[in-house]
Amino acid sequence: MTQDTDTKSDSLLVFTGSTLWAALRFSLILILLCGIIYPLASTGLAQLLFPSQANGSLVKDDEGIIVGSELIGQSFTDPKLFQGRVSSIDYNADASGSNNYAPSYPELIERMQESANSWTANNPEVPVGSLPVDLITNSGSGLDPHISPKSAAVQIPRISSLTGLPEAELQALVGDATEGRDWGVFGEPRINVLKLNLALQQKIAELNP
Repeated sequence: MTQDTDTKSDSLLVFTGSTLWAALRFSLILILLCGIIYPLASTGLAQLLFPSQANGSLVKDDEGIIVGSELIGQSFTDPKLFQGRVSSIDYNADASGSNNYAPSYPELIERMQESANSWTANNPEVPVGSLPVDLITNSGSGLDPHISPKSAAVQIPRISSLTGLPEAELQALVGDATEGRDWGVFGEPRINVLKLNLALQQKIAELNP
């Protein structure tokens, strides 16, 4: 009886040891595949096929200095530049998101009224009734880098007055900066505010060498 018990114990130990070793080997293989090979392969392919996107879609000025990303908006307070959307998080990418207020929520109404009042003060040439809604509303993430072409167009009189650039020249800048729908179907025409302002600053520099 004792011999049979010892035999069973030895067999159990062998089975347990074999199972543990198999589990360990399987874990090591998964770590190698999923933790090393796959990340290196996907990173390498991304750098090869989509280097700009893989590195954050960074935007550089004429001197090669990084000034931002195509994917994250910025706050432009200089009235001579095009303004982007309202951001309740001040375009802080560490805290993306915005309050999901209903249209009747008092705080939302108050914020939109403040934006409308600010618009009237800085753009007396354009009535507030012509103000596109995307200039006084937050995006879902609070980081939207784009505005609609109409939102850029209504800012032209102010910028022309402050910079001395002809409105026709500014309209041409807006037209050149307008991006179409994705695949010609998805989304709406839009303008990246950072890219547009870089082009605008270049025009201002040419006007005042």
